[in-house]
Amino acid sequence: MPVDYYAVLGVRRDATPEEVKKAYRRMARELHPDVNPDAATQERFKEVTRAYEVLRDPQKRHIHDLGGDPLSNAGGAGGGFGGGFGGGFGFGDIMDAFFGASGPRGPRDRRRRGQDGMIRVGVELKEAVFGTARELQIDTAVVCPTCAGGGTAPGTHSRTCDICAGRGEIQQVQRSFLGQVMTSRPCPQCGGYGSVIPHPCLECSGEGRVRSQRAVNVTIPPGVDTGNRIQLAGEGEVGPAGGPPGDLYVEIVANPHPVFSRHGDDLHCTVTLPMTAAALGTVVDLDTLDGLEQVDVRPGTQSDTVVTLTDRGVTHLRGSGRGDLHVHLQVETPGKLDERQRELLAELAQLRGEERPVGHVAAAGAGLFSRLRGRSR
Repeated sequence: MPVDYYAVLGVRRDATPEEVKKAYRRMARELHPDVNPDAATQERFKEVTRAYEVLRDPQKRHIHDLGGDPLSNAGGAGGGFGGGFGGGFGFGDIMDAFFGASGPRGPRDRRRRGQDGMIRVGVELKEAVFGTARELQIDTAVVCPTCAGGGTAPGTHSRTCDICAGRGEIQQVQRSFLGQVMTSRPCPQCGGYGSVIPHPCLECSGEGRVRSQRAVNVTIPPGVDTGNRIQLAGEGEVGPAGGPPGDLYVEIVANPHPVFSRHGDDLHCTVTLPMTAAALGTVVDLDTLDGLEQVDVRPGTQSDTVVTLTDRGVTHLRGSGRGDLHVHLQVETPGKLDERQRELLAELAQLRGEERPVGHVAAAGAGLFSRLRGRSR
């Protein structure tokens, strides 16, 4: 009686190819000789694999549905399984059943995408605030000007590999506990490309690309800071054999400024005032990144007073508007006084009743930055 391969795999007669594959994969995992090495299980594994060989092939499946023996031409009874996988059912077919098809086989393409590159660019604070444009000189791989990426010497061409006949791989039949197993591996002569270059280009040694310097223009947007990266698509290295280029990433490094320090999108600076100016009030001219600005110092200003100039900070990288400029005022006490100055200060102290001032005691850490943290809460 002919074997019912549907019953062997436990699937319906109208099962789809995907259902057949799933059933075989499930049973093969349970019956594989590595899991169950006894002889009976090995025979069962061969039977299940034989059933999958028939039901996966539309022509063999049709013959089986008509009551015929689809393996009769592949080595007699039992489908020739005793000496190997009949009908060309090889190791690659089992791997496809377990892990799915591995994609189209054949020679590899010499042309491959190039690698991405990265370059660091230092920017000044004003450039980070308002943005700028740069022309960068980079050392990278470009298409060989002699062979135009082909890798062959002028007047010559690549030829089909005579070992693999252009397939890029060679097949070998090996004996194992499953019988004869056919395996494939890249051709050792052509490296899997299917062709060889008998006369490589002397300038690029057959790679199709050479190292060279070239100019790249980059637009640095306003608001950047250290660590930000700008992607330039297609400006990286050209791939082997003239393949498409990768991308170039420009990493920003913000240089410190002698006057302004940056905290997020806000700028900070310190202005030192003489005691008299702080007491009487004044106007200080401050050279900002936007030009000359006037800072109004009110009479009686104390040290650590902060005057904020709105919209004079860094441009927001994402969104509109700018941060603020915070001017920290420090009152300077004179260290050296002549006799007349001492008399005047003593007279002022007497008028204010401060000959022997008691002073005010504050908790430690109640300085500038602790107050700033308190305001942000």
